Amino acid sequence: MTSLSLALAHSLPELVLAIGALALLLAGAIRGKAQDVLLTEIAIGILGLAILVVLFSANTKATVYNGLFIDDAFGRFMKVLVLIGSIVTLIMGQEFLTREKIDRFEYPVLVLLSTLGGLILISASGLMTLYLGLELMSLALYVLAAFHRDNLRASEAGLKYFVLGALSSGMLLYGTSLIYGFAGTVDFVGIAAAINGKASLGIVFGLVFLMAGLSFKMSIVPFHMWTPDVYEGAPTPVTAFFATAPKMAAVAITVRVIVTAFPGITAQWQQIVVFVSILSMVLGAFAAIGQTNIKRLMAYSSIGHMGFALVGLAAGTQEGVQGVAIYMSIYLVMTLGTFAAILSMKINGRNVENIADLMGLSKTNAPMAFLLAMMMFSLAGIPPLAGFFAKFYVFNAAIQAHLYPLAVIGVLSSAVAAFYYLRVVKFMYFDEATVAFDPPSRVLRIVLGVTGVLVLALFVYPPLFVGAASVAAKSLF
Repeated sequence: MTSLSLALAHSLPELVLAIGALALLLAGAIRGKAQDVLLTEIAIGILGLAILVVLFSANTKATVYNGLFIDDAFGRFMKVLVLIGSIVTLIMGQEFLTREKIDRFEYPVLVLLSTLGGLILISASGLMTLYLGLELMSLALYVLAAFHRDNLRASEAGLKYFVLGALSSGMLLYGTSLIYGFAGTVDFVGIAAAINGKASLGIVFGLVFLMAGLSFKMSIVPFHMWTPDVYEGAPTPVTAFFATAPKMAAVAITVRVIVTAFPGITAQWQQIVVFVSILSMVLGAFAAIGQTNIKRLMAYSSIGHMGFALVGLAAGTQEGVQGVAIYMSIYLVMTLGTFAAILSMKINGRNVENIADLMGLSKTNAPMAFLLAMMMFSLAGIPPLAGFFAKFYVFNAAIQAHLYPLAVIGVLSSAVAAFYYLRVVKFMYFDEATVAFDPPSRVLRIVLGVTGVLVLALFVYPPLFVGAASVAAKSLF
């Protein structure tokens, strides 16, 4: 097999998305329809095909395109999560977009392009590919945030995300330039060899700026400031996409960079990861308590959960990376289920976002109340639901790495965060109903049902996520 055919074989999912996005863009321009549901359905098919390509690709590790792109088990695991997040948010959001008259053909194209950027980002084996993937993903996200052009909140959300995103990209570029200047290479393996366990001041500064840029994409404190406003202002299907696919990609590349480029200077990067992890867990626990809008609540919840995920990375071990992979897969399921419930919150054909609107839901729509309560309990980390096991794996990795204060702070933060999750359950089960929601669509009922089953599945059958995550983590070490 020639080097070109080998490269194409190992980057086939990305080629499927790239060709599909360009074909959809051309088809949408030729068809010229203001609203085009057909193209969204084709985009869902393209994403489904990409998932199949990833699942049935050769189970080997290879670095192609002159060392710029790596295909391994960790990348394939995280790519499946990104693709699932994209395909489910496209399916869930179609009814909302049609009702708001913003189901234009550009929407699925932008989702495909952002997903393509995420896949490239996950497989980056050097700083150049990292930046290219990150920017391709981010540029599409800027437009998606402001996609509802006639809505002032959406326009404001898009502007805030764009300005702060440009700032974070500048910080990331400055960090990469410092690392390149002191290491003499942009390749992750080459950087690790150049450092050789001895970090100069320039490398440490470069690492700090690189982590700052990546933290912005993960919504990690202190680079979280865009998250609540963008989550609230963007159309709900876009918010669901923001909360799932891009986060999977950002966490994946952060793990890959830390583990493969800086394995010999654990003491330096561990301080950074522990610091931002603690800040994120604590802020996510306390800042969400007073929220009345459920999308803002989910924004702060997301900040806290990214902090919990980084607890596993802080351990710096194979078990820690396995914990991160398990955590992100469970977080994806819980978030998709919660946003399916949020999209189902309609009164007289109009979506509502206030937590108080959920009052008495158990009396008007018992199945939806039960499934949403299950998601809240799981997000809070209450056993025997999947959210408990997600936190168990990352905290266990931290304890094995002797990071006892980090694990204790994580457990305490989780206990505080349980208050606002249980508050939602209290509204649904212990308050009197003031209004009744419209019946949810069949698609949203299916998503709620499937995610509910998966949240229980890890307790019933733990190897569902654990085995694949173990293989994924092993490929990085």
